[in-house]
Amino acid sequence: MRRVNVAPPDKPCKHREALVVDQPDGLAVVGKLFERIVGSPQQVLALQTAQAGEFMAQMRVLAMRGGASIYGWEPDTGLVSLRESGLHVPGSRRMTDALRYVMQSMHFGVYLFTGFEDHLKAVDTLLLRRMSRLPAHEQRKLVFVGPRLELPEELDGLYERLDGSGAARPRLRLRDGRWVA
Repeated sequence: MRRVNVAPPDKPCKHREALVVDQPDGLAVVGKLFERIVGSPQQVLALQTAQAGEFMAQMRVLAMRGGASIYGWEPDTGLVSLRESGLHVPGSRRMTDALRYVMQSMHFGVYLFTGFEDHLKAVDTLLLRRMSRLPAHEQRKLVFVGPRLELPEELDGLYERLDGSGAARPRLRLRDGRWVA
């Protein structure tokens, strides 16, 4: 991931930068993370990452290139398709409405929620509990993305926590009575 200046060449500006996703290794990491999200037995996941904006930009590229149904939710815009830019889901600005849309959807989709901390209410907790109890064959994944994720206590044990640091953790195996990577 690298940053470039988006100001015109005749007017350099240090404050306005845009994210450029052209690193193949960055897309490979996000691709593996996407596979972990889709392969998870849980329907509700929490992804802790300090670079939520960069993660969303890479997921947009992954959705455009791979054709996966990935949606992003922000308080200002509501649900937006990352694959088809500009495609907004009407009536999804409120978090409760967006969660109801996800629950009623019959299609596969990964829904990424950012900036949700101030908008998570008790009603939303009930919807998330229902979502977490959906059968495994209904492939709708709800992923909360942020640097410090604090989900309500009522959801403990009903979601999977992922770390988006990009460092692949080796799988430990027991060999000759010792754990090896």
